[in-house]
Amino acid sequence: MCIELTTHGRYDYSPITDREPFEWPDGKRLAVYIGLNFEHFHFGHGYGAALASERREPDVLNYSWRDYGNRVGAWRLLELFESLGFPVGLIVNSSMANYCPELIMAFRQKLSSELIAHGRTNSESQNEFEEAGEGVLIAESRDRLIEAFGERPTGWLGPWIAQSHRTPDLLAEAGFTYHLDWAHDDQPTWMATRGNGEILSVPYPQEINDIPSIIAHHIDYREFEARIVDQFDEMLAQSRRQSLVMGISLHPYIMGQPFRLRALRRALMHIAARRRDIWLTTPGRIAEHYAGLFPN
Repeated sequence: MCIELTTHGRYDYSPITDREPFEWPDGKRLAVYIGLNFEHFHFGHGYGAALASERREPDVLNYSWRDYGNRVGAWRLLELFESLGFPVGLIVNSSMANYCPELIMAFRQKLSSELIAHGRTNSESQNEFEEAGEGVLIAESRDRLIEAFGERPTGWLGPWIAQSHRTPDLLAEAGFTYHLDWAHDDQPTWMATRGNGEILSVPYPQEINDIPSIIAHHIDYREFEARIVDQFDEMLAQSRRQSLVMGISLHPYIMGQPFRLRALRRALMHIAARRRDIWLTTPGRIAEHYAGLFPN
């Protein structure tokens, strides 16, 4: 008996070995980007990564640990990226515009960067809303970032990467051209939306991501450094056959801790040593280039 599984209906199966070849700018075959998550949280309720779990609210330990990233860790990361000349995708909760807009402005002024919408706060999960409420969440996040920083974000990463069945439709209708929520490929993928439209999915990592790696899987920070290096070396070798995307997902309250920062510096210096062989970029530039090669 053949069971017909429920499907999302957003894209068809496509083996990576059978796709049309293409190149990134200047003939490069591996695009590398850093997605730096700037997040702010309710005090006393809502979701949030936990250094210590099952604590009663107000949870001062976990709230202040996360806030360390905005007050200290992010500034240290800014110094690191500036010293290496790395562009950065700034993945921003819109509540940051009320709490510490000077932090986002400093990254925008000192680095080649891109603003990526990340909901209002990571104290809420995007898929817990009905359609109208989700539409408001998307619009409020987009509009607050435009108002505060003068840049209209074209990319989206949902708070807690928690899409509903209608999220790609709502994002496309709100003017977003790509999202980072799906971790299913090493190349961008066009995803169908209602009304015969499409939105581009740009690869976003879950293995080379400090929250699942360090917080959920409890790996050592030196193991995370090794993962970045090994991922880069292997993908650079694989990219001789076809162009690929490597993302590195970071959160200032995790990788901005001094001992982890030192390990991260070593990993990024390894990548920087091969900058002539790769395209160091942002997710939006990846989406724009790919869409130019393969229009929807």
